[in-house]
Amino acid sequence: MHAEPSLPQSKFLQGAFPFTGQGLEQPFQVADSLRYQVPRDKRAQMLYFRGGNSSDALIYVVLMQNDRPKRYFPIGAGADTHVTMAITEDIEPSARCEVFLAAPERTSGWLVVDIGFMEF
Repeated sequence: MHAEPSLPQSKFLQGAFPFTGQGLEQPFQVADSLRYQVPRDKRAQMLYFRGGNSSDALIYVVLMQNDRPKRYFPIGAGADTHVTMAITEDIEPSARCEVFLAAPERTSGWLVVDIGFMEF
C-alpha cells in the first residue's frame, strides 16, 4: 500500500505594523509574528507579496532567509505594491524566513503586509 501524497498547504505572514525608520541602510525585523520556518520534511515557495506604506517616504521590505537577504520589495510613499511570484525557486526544508523593513531615519508610519507561501 502506498502512502497518500500530502496536499500543498498555504501559509501566510500578515498584519499591520507601526514603524519608525532607522535609515535605508539599516533594515530591522518588523515583528516576531512575521517569521516562517519551512517544515523539515517539506519545501515551500513564495506565492505573492502585498505591502502598503502609510508614510510619506519610500521604504522597502526585505525577505530574509536564514539571516541573508532573499528579496527586496520597495513601496512608495503612501502607496502599495503587489508582486506575484509565479514559479520561483524552492525554499529549502527547515529554512527560516523573516520580514525586515528599512525606512529613512525618523520616518514613521504603518506597514501593511501580506505574504503567501505554499508548502509541498
